[in-house]
Amino acid sequence: MIYSGELLAVAERILWFGTPEEAFEFPKRFLTYAMTYASNEDSEILRKYFTDDDFKATLDDPAPGIFDRSSWAKWNERYNRTPVPPLPRRKTPGVDPATIPDFFPSKF
Repeated sequence: MIYSGELLAVAERILWFGTPEEAFEFPKRFLTYAMTYASNEDSEILRKYFTDDDFKATLDDPAPGIFDRSSWAKWNERYNRTPVPPLPRRKTPGVDPATIPDFFPSKF
């Protein structure tokens, strides 16, 4: 797939640890990073290429361990998802998530 120069530039700024093309191999992971790290200008560019449904789908099943509290709250509130659900947590095979203490409980 061919991407615009402006979208590739946004991907390069957001996923500095890989190539812009690699960023789009996993769109949900890319959007999770974008929703956390994109500037307002980057967000405007992203909205040209991704729909509200794309952003909502990312909130429904985000890549864990990427969102920070403020970004998670901002995007959930933008799509009227209140009260804001807890931050996504990584899943460890064979470990019951209920037995893991929450060292950073939500303040929402």
